[in-house]
Formats: sequence, structure tokens, C-alpha cells
Amino acid sequence: MSYVPVYELPSRPRPGEEIVLPTGQKVKIRHVGIPWIAPPKKVCLDDECPWHGHLKVRGIVLEVKVVKVHPKFVVTLHEWLKYDHKYKRYEWRRKKIHARLPPCIDVKPGDIVYIGETRPLAKTISFVVLGTKNDVVPVKPIVKRLGETEDLRI
Repeated sequence: MSYVPVYELPSRPRPGEEIVLPTGQKVKIRHVGIPWIAPPKKVCLDDECPWHGHLKVRGIVLEVKVVKVHPKFVVTLHEWLKYDHKYKRYEWRRKKIHARLPPCIDVKPGDIVYIGETRPLAKTISFVVLGTKNDVVPVKPIVKRLGETEDLRI
């Protein structure tokens, strides 16, 4: 197992910002594409990190509960409701999902985290942890009225 250095920052960086580490390296905080999740307060030099590396997030984003924590991945539990038409009732379904854990994100069992779908990283790992429930920031939607826009062509 290789060691990936992690640096603690005094304040939370913004996406698109460039950070200079104490070693002199420059690290750019990437836009993951999910506006309500803020980047972590730590900076890592891992290639498979969605914030500081080259890993792209695509597909679905799930809110799940952490069951087990391993050094490079976590086991999460995803629960959802499914409607049964025959009995006209809902039932709980659950599935365990393995997700890659970047070194810059700290989680423990029982935490609620957001995971995003990525390319297959291993035989059973196709998700990456994006952040915890505490990393959520409020996002104000931009609403434009139909009469206010001049460039609207039908």
C-alpha cells in the first residue's frame, strides 16, 4: 500500500481555486459537477480523488450510510422504497455498495455520505465518496421568467 500525503488547510477551498502546498506543489481544486457538495478541507495528491485527482464523476449520486471503513474503500448501505402493485404497498429495499474512499475525506461507520458513480475502479468498485452530510452547502436556484428573457427563440 502506497502512502499518499494529505495536507490540512486553514479554510475550506472553493472549486476552481489553486492551492500551493508547503512542498511547493500546486494543486487545483476541480469542479465535480454537483453544486451542493463543497470540497473537503484537506488536500491530497491521489490520482483517484474526484476533487484533487483525475477521476470523473458521472451517472447517479446517492445518499448512503457507511457500514465499514477500510483504508482505500468503504462499504455503504443504500435503502430505497419500491412500490408493489399487486399488494398496493411499499417495501424497503437495501443494497450494499463498495465505494472508493479518497484520503482527504474522513468518515466513520454510521456517517451519511454522498457517493457518485465513476468508471470501474476495481471488480466491485464503481463509486467514489464525494463528501459527508456536513459538506452540503445551500444552493439558490436561478429562475428566469419567460417574459424577462430577450434571447429566447422558439
